Amino acid sequence: MKLITTFFIGLISFSIYSQDFHRCYTHEAMMAQEEKTPGYLAGVNEAFERAKYTGSQDRSEVLTIPVVVHIVYNTAAENLADSVIFNQIATLNEDFRRLNADADNVRDTFNTIVGDTFIEFQLASFDPDGNPTTGITRTNSAVTSFFSLALSPAEGVKQSAEGGIDAWDPSRYLNIWVCDMSVFETVFLLGYATPPSGLPHWPEDATAGLADGVVIQYQAFGSNNPNPLVAGGGAIDVRGRTATHEVGHYLGLRHIWGDGDCAEQDGVDDTPNAVDQSGTCALEANTCVDDILDLGDLPDMVENYMDYSPETCQNSFTLGQVAIMRGVLEIQRIDLVTDNPALGIQNNRYTASLFDIYPNPTSDQFTLSFGEDGLNKTVKVYAETGQLVLVENVPAGTTTFTIEAFKKGMYIVEISSDEAVETKRLVVL
Repeated sequence: MKLITTFFIGLISFSIYSQDFHRCYTHEAMMAQEEKTPGYLAGVNEAFERAKYTGSQDRSEVLTIPVVVHIVYNTAAENLADSVIFNQIATLNEDFRRLNADADNVRDTFNTIVGDTFIEFQLASFDPDGNPTTGITRTNSAVTSFFSLALSPAEGVKQSAEGGIDAWDPSRYLNIWVCDMSVFETVFLLGYATPPSGLPHWPEDATAGLADGVVIQYQAFGSNNPNPLVAGGGAIDVRGRTATHEVGHYLGLRHIWGDGDCAEQDGVDDTPNAVDQSGTCALEANTCVDDILDLGDLPDMVENYMDYSPETCQNSFTLGQVAIMRGVLEIQRIDLVTDNPALGIQNNRYTASLFDIYPNPTSDQFTLSFGEDGLNKTVKVYAETGQLVLVENVPAGTTTFTIEAFKKGMYIVEISSDEAVETKRLVVL
């Protein structure tokens, strides 16, 4: 398929009386950035191609991305509870690991081309200064809406001087800002993200004015969000997949229809062509003639997270999309997943995680799995308040803990040995 090479530069115009809204503003933000710094889009295309063709062929190693969620609020409704944030992180992990309950809803036509990304997300355990953190920041702002045509389109939320909060080191954290971007109290867009950047041949100011990360409209964050999302003249069923879509952009993916007609594609070999975005779950739609991997002329893939179809019918990434995202994590965003102190590994002699924890989230028990390295380890579990609620010495292998007495919320699981200390988050539902 042909990669997008032609973009119409400039900000879109809109009427405040229109019922239209934008599910994703990433494409428009990229066009606005090209206008500010010519050559930006060419660099994004170059990053895309490098990730596509030079990534490792081993797709089974789990790559864990540390996340910091910045809640920037003006009203109490915008100050989302921790439970909503935990839910959104869990949704990202389910969608990216293909553990989502609706994964089986993908049509048989696409069964052979969808898969697990082996990418996971974890709220950061340590901040950029090395201090323990919940991975959540909260900023009470005087700004009632961060949408701004001048700041492409809500960059003020990424700046403390503009009423938002500055990013944590974007080479080490996925920064997600959650705020209000409404226009005259009407939801105008649900989110946008920055694609991979930082290639060595780019000019230093290539991304000036476009801070790295993801921005989400507060009503669209988390599937248990108590705030109803009304946009485009009606209520929208929120499943937490605005974040899944935007993180896909952050990891290099384009809209599945290529932001054009049948002649403009997303650059992924196994995604069907489409003449435009899908606005419904129309399984009968087949708007372009193509031949995908000798599978014939496939219908529009409304199941794909990178479409604009309702969140109720999205359930899959294709293997081609998986390859691109993992390629980005092996090239442009490699520092996110390599010896990252944000995840709590305090001794870099350990280049791999000390343990796995599953299921997570959980409600009654969890299992810790340790490597056969011959080292005894101490397990400590802390409540979010800092209270030590469990401590036990464990051998190598697997150990299961019953936690029916634990209250709902987030816990910190710390594993220590003579060689290293690592912490991970455990969510109890």
